[in-house]
Amino acid sequence: MAKRKITTATQPEKGRKKQWTILVYMAGDNNLDGAGVTDLQEMKQVGSNASINVICQFDREGPKLTTNRYYLTKGGSVEKDVVQKLGETNTGDPKVLADFVTWGAKNYPAERYLLVLWNHGSGWDDTNIYRAARGVLKLGVTRKGASVGATRAARTSGGAGGRSVVSLGQLRAMAKKRFRRALFSSTIEAAIKTRAIAFDDNAQDFLDSVEMKRVLSGAKKGFGKKIDILGMDACLMSMAEVAYQVRGSVGITVGSEEVEPGDGWPYHKILGALAANPKMAANELAKVIVREYIRSYGPSEAVTQSALDLSKTAPLLQAIDALALKLKSLGAAEMTALAAVRAQVQSYDTADYVDLIDLCSLLKARVASARREAGEVIVKAQGAIIASGAKGAAVRNSYGVSIYFPTKAVSPLYAKLDFAKSARWDEFLAAYQSQVVRRPS
Repeated sequence: MAKRKITTATQPEKGRKKQWTILVYMAGDNNLDGAGVTDLQEMKQVGSNASINVICQFDREGPKLTTNRYYLTKGGSVEKDVVQKLGETNTGDPKVLADFVTWGAKNYPAERYLLVLWNHGSGWDDTNIYRAARGVLKLGVTRKGASVGATRAARTSGGAGGRSVVSLGQLRAMAKKRFRRALFSSTIEAAIKTRAIAFDDNAQDFLDSVEMKRVLSGAKKGFGKKIDILGMDACLMSMAEVAYQVRGSVGITVGSEEVEPGDGWPYHKILGALAANPKMAANELAKVIVREYIRSYGPSEAVTQSALDLSKTAPLLQAIDALALKLKSLGAAEMTALAAVRAQVQSYDTADYVDLIDLCSLLKARVASARREAGEVIVKAQGAIIASGAKGAAVRNSYGVSIYFPTKAVSPLYAKLDFAKSARWDEFLAAYQSQVVRRPS
């Protein structure tokens, strides 16, 4: 990656330790390019000052608009804030994010850090999926039975999993909303490799946390401590599985159970509050982000946002494990009651994700033998939630953290998560599938 330093009058003095450094990693080389420009302008309404650093890496859409690093100041043009030009980058590559974090920690040290993953890897369209299938995995693609570009490697090797081609319809299934917010390009590759049919059944956004754990472990070394706040200005990431995956590198996560509207976070409001009180603790800033995000949307918007204390994930996992053990042993009558609960629980754009507290509240009311375990999960979940907000009738039963509860089939990739390795929730899901889900003959 070619890097060119920019020396201007606005180049900040590096190395002086401040109260906070905000690092925003913006993947805008897609249909969200315009939204990225808007958010940069919001950040510049406040900008860096004597107590806070606001830095950003922004990958623009188009061959002439490549990746720049910015030290954002209040007012003026965005161009004057460029401190490094990187050329073209692949923001779907975890190594690119790791490099940005290392650079930020070295040059803009602070007492506390907020790392924001901004719609990273979103906006996957047919072109990007087609490129992944052909260029990375050497697969051909067919449309209505006719080849639209099988590669030589695909013809000779049979492609991933012994297949030489996949259909354009199958690739398009990956471009649905549930996949557009994938954090890393490796997720799209894993989906193709794992199963060359029915991609929409396996394209689960939380699986990105497998890559995220590796990146954030490296970031922790760069900062010399846990990241104080990991903000995910992306969709569907406030999950028990995600929180547990990154617990070793992050103190607090802030994210949404539901998909996020295109406007994302109100950066000017968040940074304005921090600039007014730069000594605020991490949990205070997390509450500000949740509050200002919810306030920024109208009453008809279906929006959620929450902050989780990851030091509380271990007791939460233990409670979920006990609940899973109880649920997998239910008799036929109570398993039927559980199916009715699953049909009514708060779910999201990806229907396999459900609100954990709402699920357990319904279990307490309708599945007698699991009442105690469900109540304990509620207590532990509420203990981990620093702040939570929801607006809109469609998400009114959202309380801050979701969990994976598919109605059809369990993704084969789920077992790779630390959560699945440490708790028996996957065993419960398998038992539920075997007893409740109707299988095709």
